[in-house]
Amino acid sequence: MTIIPILLYHSVHTDPPDWIAPFTVSPANFVRHIELIHESGRTAMTASDLVRALRHEIPLPERPVVVTFDDGFADFANAAAVLAEHLVPATLYVTTGAMRGRGPLPDDMALPAATMLDWSQLPELVEQGIEIGAHTHTHPQLDILRSPAAADEIVRSKHMLEDALGREVPSFAYPHGFQSTRIRRLVADSGHHSACAVINALSSESDDPYALARLTVRNDTRSEDIAAWLSGDNARVAPHRERWRTTAWRCYRRMGAPGSGSGVIAHSKSQEAKEF
Repeated sequence: MTIIPILLYHSVHTDPPDWIAPFTVSPANFVRHIELIHESGRTAMTASDLVRALRHEIPLPERPVVVTFDDGFADFANAAAVLAEHLVPATLYVTTGAMRGRGPLPDDMALPAATMLDWSQLPELVEQGIEIGAHTHTHPQLDILRSPAAADEIVRSKHMLEDALGREVPSFAYPHGFQSTRIRRLVADSGHHSACAVINALSSESDDPYALARLTVRNDTRSEDIAAWLSGDNARVAPHRERWRTTAWRCYRRMGAPGSGSGVIAHSKSQEAKEF
């Protein structure tokens, strides 16, 4: 079995907003993480190239790794420069409604205030080797939305990015990692070829291409943890069945229980509920 670490970052900053601080790493630590990828001997790929390899459309490297970012914070521009300097491709999943440059935020935007990328920056990121993927328009909890509303979030972000870039946007990431069989089917029906979940596990060549397991890099993630993941250690390996706690937490959120609102989830009852 080929073990595939897929790293999930959000922000690389020294002074992030409080709400995203637990999911932020310092620029110095980020540079060290990228150095560790080189030292590990792994071959970095975009999420879409990984799935193409898993489907035998292109060769799968012996030791692949994927670097992903969610949301589209403005500080990603600096992270992209580091990635380009080290020749490490990556995939950025953009929350289209949070981007700057196209008027005010949607009234139902679930992400709290933060400085985000401008639409005008996306083509330059592509030139630096960054794959742009969709991450919905307003960052809702997709798995508790009715299908028409969930489909609109999925399709709208994909089409907006494709119009801006003039190319296909084939990969998607679920906000908070929340997904289900129904939501995965909607993502596939929208024309996406793959999707990233969270799961906090190592991926593998047997993983579901519409629920790829990722490992969340937090502000307290040590370089030793990154090195262990790159060695294929210190985490379970996907695929595996959804934990009963995840199913129960979805039901709890669907009922609109206290602490399960559509914005930031401060306290979770499942591993995936902690992620943005």
